[in-house]
Order: sequence, then structure tokens, then C-alpha cells
Amino acid sequence: MKQIGLITIGQAPRTDVAPILEKYLEGRAELVQSGVLDGFTPAQVRENYAPGEGEYVLTSRMADGSAAVVSRERIKSVLQGKIDAMEASGIKTILLLCTGEFPGLRTVRAHLIEPDRIIPPVVQALTGKRRLGLIGPLPEQEQNLNEKFAASGSALPFAAVSPYTGSEADFRAAAEKLKDRADMIVLDCMGYLEQHRQWAASAGLPVVLSNALMGKLIAEMV
Repeated sequence: MKQIGLITIGQAPRTDVAPILEKYLEGRAELVQSGVLDGFTPAQVRENYAPGEGEYVLTSRMADGSAAVVSRERIKSVLQGKIDAMEASGIKTILLLCTGEFPGLRTVRAHLIEPDRIIPPVVQALTGKRRLGLIGPLPEQEQNLNEKFAASGSALPFAAVSPYTGSEADFRAAAEKLKDRADMIVLDCMGYLEQHRQWAASAGLPVVLSNALMGKLIAEMV
């Protein structure tokens, strides 16, 4: 069976998200998982990787299900090392389990799939002339998400709900906040689950689940 590398910026295995991807791979490929924060305690993560002033903020999941908030700048070298190790093991297709932007990541021969390069143009094509609303994990990510999805510098309606700490009420409230200003919503984090999509869809708008979208697209490559 073919192998697809799956690298989370949190800790592996991602027992929450991996089943969504495996559903679309239909047993045709095996996921081999690795995590940037593997082996670290929450205290060590806060000490070594917590965002500083002005740094690009990301969030992911620890092995115990808790959330970790990290700086892209502080984890990037570790992430590149995980990519290098996975490629050295012979894996030819590697998926980054994060929708954040990571300029400068590289491989020698392996195909590195970065959701940030795929999801925004696909969503924009699906949206067409309709209004797009964004739900992301953290309030401080609003500007970065707008830069990814907005056309001509226009601001898109945004609400923040963490996939790791948000409740059903939080997701429903976020969708209600957006429903009069958007015609479609994208959940822009690979940590959101189908249950989150259903809660957000309660506002009556179509909702795009980022990891399901990536799973469907990757399945066409196997």
C-alpha cells in the first residue's frame, strides 16, 4: 500500500483528523504521522514555541486533546526537520496538516502538499460572486485569514472558535454572527471536525470543512 506522510504542527497521532482523510483514501494509502511537538510537555511548548510580539500565530492539538498555541517562526526549523526525516524514510507524498502559511518549506524529490496553497483558490472558485465568511481558531488570526481569502484588500466577516476548546454554542454563535454578511463559510483549520461543520451549518449557510476538502483532493492523487 502507498504511504502518505502526515505532519501536524502539534502532536501525532491525530486521532481526531486522520479518520476524515482516511475516509477519502478508502484504504488505498496508509497515513504515516509525525508531529512538530512530539515529545514535548505543554510547559516546554509554552517555553520554547509560544508566540512573541508580532509573530505569526498558529494553534494545534496535543496528544491529550488540549490546544497548543505556537509561533510559526519558532517551529519552522523543527517542521522542516520533520519533512526531511519523512522524505529520507522514502515517503514520496507529504501533507502538512495545517492551513497556515509556511514560506520556504522544501523537499528534494517528495511532493509536499501545503493546504494554504490549495484551499484559498479552491474556495474562491467555489464562492464565485457570493460573499465568503471565515471561521478560524484564534481572534489574532483574523488579519492573516483575510490576507489569504479576501480579494482586492476587502475585509471578510470573521469569527473565532477553536476546534480544540470551542463548544457547540460557540460554533452556532459564530455562524449566526456571519450569516447576514456571508453566503458561504469556510472553517480554516485542519483541526475542525464534521461535528463542527454541522454546528456551523445550523445558520443555514454551506460550510466548507478544510480537511475534508483536502482529503477529497488528495484521494485523486493516489
